[in-house]
Amino acid sequence: MTRIGTVGVVGLGTMGAGIAEVLARTGLRVVAVELDEDAVLRGRAHLEHSTTRAVLREKLSSGDQSELFGRIRYTTTLSDLADVDLVIEAVPERKELKAAVFAELDRVCRPEVVLASNTSSLSVTELSVVTKRPGKVVGMHFFNPAPVLKLVEVVRTVVTEPEVITDVVAFVEHLGKVPVVIGDRAGFIANALLFGYLNHAVRMFESRYASREDIDAAMRFGCGYPMGPLQLLDLMGLDTAYEILDTMYHQSRNRLHAPAPVLKQMITAGLLGRKSGRGFYTYDDIDSPVVVPDAQTPGDAVLGGRAREVQRVGVVGTGTMAAGIVEVFAKAGNDVVMRARSEVKANAALETVRRSLNKAVLRGKLTEEQRDAALARIRTTTSFDDFADCDLVVEAVAEELEVKKAVFGALDEVCKPGAVLATTTSSLPVIECAAATSRPADVVGLHFFNPAQVMKLVEVVHTISTSPDVLATARAVCARLGKHAVSCGDRAGFIVNALLFPYLNDAVRMLEAHYADADDIDGAMAIGCGLPMGPFALLDVVGLDVALAIQRELYLEFREAGFSPAPLLEHLVTAGRLGRKTGKGFRDYTA
Repeated sequence: MTRIGTVGVVGLGTMGAGIAEVLARTGLRVVAVELDEDAVLRGRAHLEHSTTRAVLREKLSSGDQSELFGRIRYTTTLSDLADVDLVIEAVPERKELKAAVFAELDRVCRPEVVLASNTSSLSVTELSVVTKRPGKVVGMHFFNPAPVLKLVEVVRTVVTEPEVITDVVAFVEHLGKVPVVIGDRAGFIANALLFGYLNHAVRMFESRYASREDIDAAMRFGCGYPMGPLQLLDLMGLDTAYEILDTMYHQSRNRLHAPAPVLKQMITAGLLGRKSGRGFYTYDDIDSPVVVPDAQTPGDAVLGGRAREVQRVGVVGTGTMAAGIVEVFAKAGNDVVMRARSEVKANAALETVRRSLNKAVLRGKLTEEQRDAALARIRTTTSFDDFADCDLVVEAVAEELEVKKAVFGALDEVCKPGAVLATTTSSLPVIECAAATSRPADVVGLHFFNPAQVMKLVEVVHTISTSPDVLATARAVCARLGKHAVSCGDRAGFIVNALLFPYLNDAVRMLEAHYADADDIDGAMAIGCGLPMGPFALLDVVGLDVALAIQRELYLEFREAGFSPAPLLEHLVTAGRLGRKTGKGFRDYTA
């Protein structure tokens, strides 16, 4: 590739305008091409809006903004790209349109000029073969907003010349971006993993399993994601999402990529997301981020029942989760009884709580008086009989169904009428625990997230037998604890795990197919999608055995071929490589 001084950008929508801004900020000259003068004006408006925001935030001086504008020339004629050194195409995600653009670019550009597509899901190979230079065609997939997000997926086809990839990678680095080189596969890395997750969330909403607010809140509070999946779809545009999913499905034939029917219905009705003022949510104006109430907005009142009074709380178990739940309730002013299998385990668990409270004092989160008061509210026992006067008992033992059922059978015998019995299971059927009692209406899931002292989310899981007042009680308890409760039905994985673990499983399948390595996949999801951790870093933290157990439960429940555990995950667990807790997982931590 010759030295790049001038770059052509074809298409000045949000993405194309963002790419033009990135190039001009780096000192490059840009020839920006649009369909007509109206489209040029819209493209200029995108650039002016974006750079003005940067000036207001002091990320760009007004002088730099003026110089940036001076480096961009606008045109409506592709032949004006005859002298550029590189072309980046960013027209709408339609194969026929992009192919026509590439055929014309091949005619007007010099033979040595590389032609790049910003496609997020279409086959770069199919675009390359409409030209007489398929070896000089690549994918350069920027992420939106291009001036902010660092990742660029550099897509090579089976005929792309190696030196072209080397030059494009160097060019991307010159722009201050992080390149990831991958093969030409539907969705590349980020979209292939992201859109399966988004589509699954839409299906969850479509089946009325959980509300839009609870689905989004679950992923924000439970996983630390910057946006919930339905909020993200509204931001990117439902029509754009549908096109990407449909393209991926026709390449992969993976049913999990088949767009949820409600997406097509919403698009037909003109509900495209923020850009139309309404999508999954309703906004106060077109292109506004401000959500306004609509017919689907939940009311303030807990629906369907009156909460029971909860003062005395029992907790069954002594592990990390049980100790965290004990601490949360004690700090909130509840008297807590913690049941252990032995005095030794009881003392060890109480010491765990004490250490955690001492840390909170050192960090200024609690006073010494508050710590001492919380500890005074906790007592330990080895007998279920001491739960006789508890208003709420939370089971937090090992994630084994027979063990949990035995606990609920014992609680049924000793707890007073009207006591609420809750399980913290993350994936097992709550109804199985309820069926082990003579009071299934009083049983509910309260899935805290680890560490319970820190994580804000609690999934409140109702079975077909849970009474409305028990559900109301569970939500009221969460509010009193300062937790964010989300409600869902009794289905494997509930909300968070049902959305999170198939995505993680897809990442393992991508790795075992040798499509990309773990570092590139982690980088694509963390840098390109703004997630707190890449999938393999997260799997090593969670534990591969835990991930495998949850994925097996999801597969048994839904019988989706795409949910079957990835063989590589099974093999690593068999080999004892469980992640950080054993020193080796997808990465080696022994050093």
